[in-house]
Amino acid sequence: MLLPVIARYRGLDIPKFFRGDSAFAGPKLLRLLEKEGYRYTIRLKTNPVLERKMAPLLKRPVGRPSHKPKVFYRSFRYQAGSWECAHRVVVRLAWHAGELFPRVGFVVTNLKWHSKKVVHFYNRRGTAEQWIKEGKNAVKWTKLSCRRFKDNAARLQLFALAYNLANSLRQLALPRSIRSWNLTTLRQKLVMIGAKVVTHSKYVIFQLAEVAVPRQLFAAILERIGRLRLACASG
Repeated sequence: MLLPVIARYRGLDIPKFFRGDSAFAGPKLLRLLEKEGYRYTIRLKTNPVLERKMAPLLKRPVGRPSHKPKVFYRSFRYQAGSWECAHRVVVRLAWHAGELFPRVGFVVTNLKWHSKKVVHFYNRRGTAEQWIKEGKNAVKWTKLSCRRFKDNAARLQLFALAYNLANSLRQLALPRSIRSWNLTTLRQKLVMIGAKVVTHSKYVIFQLAEVAVPRQLFAAILERIGRLRLACASG
């Protein structure tokens, strides 16, 4: 699955990154990523050797427990039995209030950044997965019922285009108070909301229920969309 993606970007002079869970921490993939010039962060499962490496961090911090987690980072060299050479491993250890044991996570990487920045970069993998989940729920981009692969590929690209367009409008046209709404909520409250149409000789009135979106909020959204249209016209 990864080889066609790597081949597609091989000739481009751009930074290339890879993030993955512990199932990808095998020697073949690490060797391939190094060969292709990728910078990577991959989760590692805990084992006795890694636990001994981070043993100094297991001592509970002295003093009164704080409400905020106390987080520590450490970086060291480590070589698994199946690896051809040692790689850099970053560990994040967090003591949470009311918990007896700390939460520990290991990441293997070839990045030379500070350990905290490496972990932050890896954790953004979860953010990407949330976007994928949002696309599946909001635009139903997993409904690929065509018989030929290339037809399903084109259909998926259209779904992705629709998602990106909706996400752009969410950032540009929504007031700050509801900018955090996901696309499923926006579809249910703004797009698919029922309305009663009242027709007169000179005008048409759409009567919308204010249960989902109050009148002031709906007017603010329309006003921002109008400003966006004027900006596009002037540009």
